[in-house]
Amino acid sequence: MDLKGTSALVTGASRGLGAALVHALGKAGARVVAVARSKEALQEVVARARAEGAEVHALVADVGDKQATYAIAGSAAALVGPVDLLVHNASTLGPTPLPLLLDTECEDLQKVLEVNVVGPFRLTKAVAGSMAARGRGTVVHVTSDAAVNAYPTWGAYGVSKAALEHLGRTWNAELAERGVRFLTVDPGEMDTQMHADAMPDADRATLARPGEVAAKLVRLLQQDQAPARVELASFQVSP
Repeated sequence: MDLKGTSALVTGASRGLGAALVHALGKAGARVVAVARSKEALQEVVARARAEGAEVHALVADVGDKQATYAIAGSAAALVGPVDLLVHNASTLGPTPLPLLLDTECEDLQKVLEVNVVGPFRLTKAVAGSMAARGRGTVVHVTSDAAVNAYPTWGAYGVSKAALEHLGRTWNAELAERGVRFLTVDPGEMDTQMHADAMPDADRATLARPGEVAAKLVRLLQQDQAPARVELASFQVSP
């Protein structure tokens, strides 16, 4: 995928991997719309990217809000044209410290699913039709090993990521022949605020830096072929 001139939409873009992706995609020549709820943090990310010469736009919105879906898609198209690359990076753990399933409130599980699964489903619906009509497009689901391994207290988050992965597989089965590819990417453990919230005692020195992970993901996107599910920690991409 040639990212130069590509119209990209990245959710959860105000910090961590999302913020790093905004910079990496902009550096690669993509025209990026960065979406997040935090206006101040998002504007800082966009300002830094623009200072480096990238075309990046801030869009303050909540992907978990049904009413925001078409506003996000429409605003992105107005800013950079029809979306060629959609990265579902926005995510929530739910309440922290992470509770056991028996202690998880139904409303908290519902909120996690709304942000981590239903939000991406709605936004993909809003943009994938245009991708299919044009015969090209890429949708990335940022996932976790909690989607394939069961960890105590990670129930709500793990369930949501497992559902997100299967959602991507189903989208791919339905739209691959129309030129729309879906990639599920496990970035591994990163030194982010979300990781700190979930595992406050973790040794940060052992964690990957979001910038390094974002650069690797961008190189992956630039490859003509890639597995449907990628663990970035172990996947080797061409320089």
